[in-house]
Formats: sequence, structure tokens, C-alpha cells
Amino acid sequence: MATRKIVIQGDELLTKKCRPVTEFNPRLHQLLDDMADTLEEAQGAGLAAPQVGILRRAVLVIDDDDKVMELINPEILLQEGEQTGPEGCLSVPGKFGMVTRPNHVRVRAQDRYGNWFEAEGEGLVARCFCHEIEHLDGHLYTEHIDRFLTDEELEAYYREQGYEMPDGEDEAE
Repeated sequence: MATRKIVIQGDELLTKKCRPVTEFNPRLHQLLDDMADTLEEAQGAGLAAPQVGILRRAVLVIDDDDKVMELINPEILLQEGEQTGPEGCLSVPGKFGMVTRPNHVRVRAQDRYGNWFEAEGEGLVARCFCHEIEHLDGHLYTEHIDRFLTDEELEAYYREQGYEMPDGEDEAE
């Protein structure tokens, strides 16, 4: 397994629609393993194949138990409720903006062997499902924001919510 270079905003690869995965073979398994290593190293909440330069419909999302969910050819079946919060992206490093997303999402996808399954998530997992699946259609979260948040605004939001800053950037440092 290996880490891959994350494609950064401005690269036109991130604006392209991905093709469905049709072959569930060792090459796909290697991609998923490499994506998992890349996601772990980057300390992200999710990663889509186009973010590592591959135009295929494959994403990873960290679930509530901190396990990596592999979603091949994912589609959103259900969206309920609403949540608004700061959102960032490994392809837009160091920047966050306020984004409104559904609070509950159910997806249908295939696993690395081609078997169909459904998964549900709330809060951050629901946000990640939407965010990563948008990558597969060539969209970034920046299309949903009015502006980027300043570091002070982000810190104030997390303090108000009683959360630690992402990447351990709390005010004690």
C-alpha cells in the first residue's frame, strides 16, 4: 500500500464527471487501499478517487466508529433534515466555509467485490456522503459557500459548539 498525491483545487481533473466502476479486481483493491493510506495520512474524514487523480466512482468515508467505509458507484437514496457547519476539503487545504447539508443520508453502493449494500449516516457522516459523492460529479464544497471563514471565525464556531479545532489546532497551542 502507498499514499497518493492529493489533487488540489485549480486542477481541472476535479471538475470532471467520473465513470462508473465496472471491474472489481485487484487494481480497484489497490486503489482503495492506497486511498485509505492517503486518507489516514492526511487525517481527513473522506476521500474521493478524483482527489487522487482517478476518474472512477469510488469514495471513502470515515464512519462514527472511525472505520473506513468503501463506497463504489454510490448514490444517495434519502436525505432528511438540515445541518449547517464549517466544511473543508483535502483538495482545498487549510480553508473552510459554512455549508448546509442534510443531517441524515442513506446511500446505496457496491463494496470492493461488487456486492450492493446500503449505509446511513447522520451529522458528519451524512455531510461526508454528500461531499464525497459531489466530487464524483466534478463539484467542490466551495460551490456552496459565500466566502471562506477566517481562522478566528472558525475557532469561535468550534468554541461555541464545544468542539476541538480540526487537526488539533485548539487555542491552547
